Amino acid sequence: MNAIVRLPAVAALAELSDAVPFDPSIPEREGQRRRYRTVWISDVHLGTRGCNAGMLIDFLDSVDSETMYLVGDIIDGWRMKKRWYWPAQHNDIVWRVLKRAKRGTRIVYIPGNHDEMFRQFTGMSFGGVEIRRKAIHETADGRKLLVLHGDEFDTIMLAHRWLAHIGDFAYETLMRLNVVVNAVRSRLGLPYWSLSKHAKHKVKNAVEFISRFEEVVAHEAGTRGVDGVVCGHIHTAEIREIGGVAYYNDGDWVEGCTALVEHFDGRMEVLHWADEVRTRAEEARSQTDGRRRLAA
Repeated sequence: MNAIVRLPAVAALAELSDAVPFDPSIPEREGQRRRYRTVWISDVHLGTRGCNAGMLIDFLDSVDSETMYLVGDIIDGWRMKKRWYWPAQHNDIVWRVLKRAKRGTRIVYIPGNHDEMFRQFTGMSFGGVEIRRKAIHETADGRKLLVLHGDEFDTIMLAHRWLAHIGDFAYETLMRLNVVVNAVRSRLGLPYWSLSKHAKHKVKNAVEFISRFEEVVAHEAGTRGVDGVVCGHIHTAEIREIGGVAYYNDGDWVEGCTALVEHFDGRMEVLHWADEVRTRAEEARSQTDGRRRLAA
C-alpha cells in the first residue's frame, strides 16, 4: 500500500496511472455532497505534522465539483528531504484526489515552492492529473482568472532563499505547537483553533507583508489582461478587489482549513471548513439533546 508514497516524490508521480493504486484507511463517506462548478485548494503540506489531514478528508467527502485546482504546496518536499513523515491519512488524501479524477473531475495541479520538484513535469498528465505552471480559468459568468501558486511574487523567496528556509523552520515549530494545543482542546471537547493563524494576525509585519503580497499579485494579474487572480502561498484566505482586479486566495489546510469555490452562476466564496465542522457538531449535539429530552 505504501510502495508508491515511499518512493522519492518525482518517482511517485511517474508511477501514477488511470487506476487508483491503493485503498484508503478511512473509507470514502457515502451520501449527498454539495456541488460546485470549481474548487481551489492549496498549501496542504502533505508530509508534515502540521497538515490537517482529517479536516481535508472531511471536506473532500462533503463536496464535489466539475473542476478542482490544486494550487501548490500540496506535498512539502522541503520537509520530506529532512525527515520522512507520511501517515495513512496522507495516503487517503492522494487516493481521494485520484478517485475524483477517475470519476471525471478535471484536476489541475500547479506546483508551488514546497513541491517545486513537480514543475519539471509541466504540460504532462499523470493519473488524470494535469500538471501546469499556471492556468487561466473562465468562470461561469465569463470572467478570466489567472491561477498560480504565488511564490513568484514573494520577495523573500526570490531575493533571499536562505531566509525563506529559516522562516520555514520557525513556521514548522509553530505548527508543532499548534498540533499540541489542538490535541489538548480536543480532549477538553473544544473546537479546532489555529494558534499560528492567531499569531500571524497579531504580528504587524506579517499583516503588512500579506497586504503588500496581495497588492503585487493583483497588479501583476492586471498587467496580463485578466479579470482576477487565484493564488495560495501565504496561508491567508481572502476575497477582495484591488485596483479593479479581483484577488482570491484559497488559504490552506494547515492553519485556516479553507477552500475557494465557484458556484454555478460564477459567484465565488471561501469555505471555512473548521467553522462548518463545528456547526455540524453543534447541530448534532442539539439533536441528540432534543431526543434525550423527548425520551425523558
